[in-house]
Amino acid sequence: MTAKEGNHSRIPNLSDYFLDTPPFLAKEHLRTERGSALISFSDSVRVCWGLTSHLCATVRQNWSAPKMARPSSDLTEFREDFAKAKHIAIITGAGVSAESGVPTFRGQGGYWRKWQAQDLATPEAFSRDPSLVWEFYHYRREVIRSKMPNPAHLALAECESRLSKQGRSVVIITQNIDELHRRAGSEHLYEIHGSLFKTRCMSCGEVKANHKSPICPALEGKGEPDPSAKDARIPVEHLPRCDRSGCNGLLRPHVVWFGETLDSDILTAVEQELEKCDLCLVVGTSSIVYPAAMFAPQVAGRGVPVAEFNMESTPATMRFKYHFEGPCGVTLPPALERHESEVI
Repeated sequence: MTAKEGNHSRIPNLSDYFLDTPPFLAKEHLRTERGSALISFSDSVRVCWGLTSHLCATVRQNWSAPKMARPSSDLTEFREDFAKAKHIAIITGAGVSAESGVPTFRGQGGYWRKWQAQDLATPEAFSRDPSLVWEFYHYRREVIRSKMPNPAHLALAECESRLSKQGRSVVIITQNIDELHRRAGSEHLYEIHGSLFKTRCMSCGEVKANHKSPICPALEGKGEPDPSAKDARIPVEHLPRCDRSGCNGLLRPHVVWFGETLDSDILTAVEQELEKCDLCLVVGTSSIVYPAAMFAPQVAGRGVPVAEFNMESTPATMRFKYHFEGPCGVTLPPALERHESEVI
């Protein structure tokens, strides 16, 4: 193995990671796109993202990194690793937002009217019925307006601000699209799945922040989630439109839908953060949704301490050094509070 190969992860068969991907597809993708089973961290994420959606890819954990001993829940020991860390990467998921009362649209009860998110969060659904899809997203935008960052969001933002004054960095890599991290004050933030409060023009491609309520007059009062509610059937010309001079194209939510790829610039930036971090936290995520499910185990595989904060164990728990069970708003603040060794 060359020195260059030594910096790569050996993946014996990518089809092992996907329950819904034919084995030949994973193998052929490697042969045609990479020409080898030796692929880098960023390549492996890109391959995984290209093969299956982040919203529904439930996977079998088969990491190249060996499983560790049962993870510790010793907060004092974690705090010692925290005190030494210079570059902390924090991966957050739906569990953090759920503690603020944000609906997850997962599992039983995870319906809007008679649809689950995967029925509406696709380019095909938007093409077929943009009015219905916009009703769904308008409802979500309005619900989130009524929610506030919880103690977990606030602890993360305070930690980032405090450590930055010590020459230390904290980066948040979130799968959430609700901007609650941003509202809590987090600044070094990557929203890998986009934002409910950004739009993208289907004609000119412009991405723009949009916090209007309602986002357009025709959607005012629409989006009622009750299964008996009637679809608004809003004419496409009355749906959100681009205000760029001379465009007037149809807007869509700037979120990553089923079948769509992660923004390559964001992915590259996330890769760089994960490669330099010396402590990683996984907060409120199930560790079964790609590509984020790969991030922390890849970091753990190079010997970096990883701490999981979640309501329950996940398929990746045994890969990590620490596991703290319970609501993130309870377990996270004491873990991130000022350490006695901090001078500022």
